[in-house]
Amino acid sequence: MNWIILIIAGLFEVAFAYCLGKAKETSGNETYWWYAGFAIALLISMSLLIKATQHLPIGTAYAVWTGIGAVGTALIGILVFDDPANFWRIFFMFTLIASIIGLKVVAY
Repeated sequence: MNWIILIIAGLFEVAFAYCLGKAKETSGNETYWWYAGFAIALLISMSLLIKATQHLPIGTAYAVWTGIGAVGTALIGILVFDDPANFWRIFFMFTLIASIIGLKVVAY
């Protein structure tokens, strides 16, 4: 269950990065709604990370959380914000995913 909590925390990290990207693209009152979404997603992500680290090794949990956020945010950047999707970006995202899986496998 703690791994599921950690994965959800990582997904909320992607959500707060997405909100920052959308806030950058908007203006006026809409920008504040995206910043509010950022704050809510950040609060949820951090709360779930804290909960997960009560039962998982801190180094592993933080690395997995950060990795999910990094890969997810890079994918959102490619799919939503027109970031470049070249071979090396995709290659290193796959190596990061492999590293996250490796950390989970050797956690205990």
